[in-house]
Amino acid sequence: MIPAIFQTYARYNVWMNQNLYTGCAKLSDVQRKNDMGAFFRSIHGTLNHILVGDRMWMARFTSKPLPPLMLDAIIHEDFDQLWADRQALDTEITTFATDLREDWLAQPFTYTSIAYGRTYTYPAWLLVTHMFNHQTHHRGQVTALMKQCGIDPGPTDLPAMSAGL
Repeated sequence: MIPAIFQTYARYNVWMNQNLYTGCAKLSDVQRKNDMGAFFRSIHGTLNHILVGDRMWMARFTSKPLPPLMLDAIIHEDFDQLWADRQALDTEITTFATDLREDWLAQPFTYTSIAYGRTYTYPAWLLVTHMFNHQTHHRGQVTALMKQCGIDPGPTDLPAMSAGL
């Protein structure tokens, strides 16, 4: 895998999070926390879950201790704190992607899944891809919930970011 792909994914992550959080800021706290039947119940719950997942993957990739969190943890009840933490982690992810090397991506990477309680080994490129795919999957859920609240998330396609839309 070419590191430039992951650098593009990291830029997309920052761009989409900026768009989502800007849109979600137009909602009241009650609207963001309303249980809308999503897997992580609400917009707020889903945004927290994305943060939890990214924290876990980045801890693994950078050999730091895993945060003691469940996948449905609410790290921040306060939306502004959640957004500030998201921005800080996005900076870390961007730096990580900038520093990726093809030889590291090709190596086997072993981790223990919090969700399944099992240890797995896959090529590192597959797991980095998974981190970015996981973000995209759950951001898609957030955009659907935003639309239900009357907020247009704007363009979400990767080429739209590159076109500056």
